[in-house]
Amino acid sequence: MQQARVRLAGTHPEDLDNICDDVREIADKTGVTLSGPIPLPTKKLNIPSRKSPDGEGTATWEHWEMRVHKRLIDLDADERALRQLMRVQVPNDVSIEIVLED
Repeated sequence: MQQARVRLAGTHPEDLDNICDDVREIADKTGVTLSGPIPLPTKKLNIPSRKSPDGEGTATWEHWEMRVHKRLIDLDADERALRQLMRVQVPNDVSIEIVLED
């Protein structure tokens, strides 16, 4: 049977956890096997920038950081489950990718 691999990525881990709960409920309702959610390593994007708008003064820096949290879910590719999975409301800042695998 085919497997559906769902990859979630976003800046807010609470949003990812809510979507994972929705996927778990879909798997329970349809009776398909679910593996996950597996938390993947968080990607940290650091950007240092000068505080001073011109070149004068002391060299003081601000450090900005954005964290990208990721989750991985595997479930059986049942037609009914995948249709319900497509209807899940996903926030704008969350990226979802569904790949069918053998």
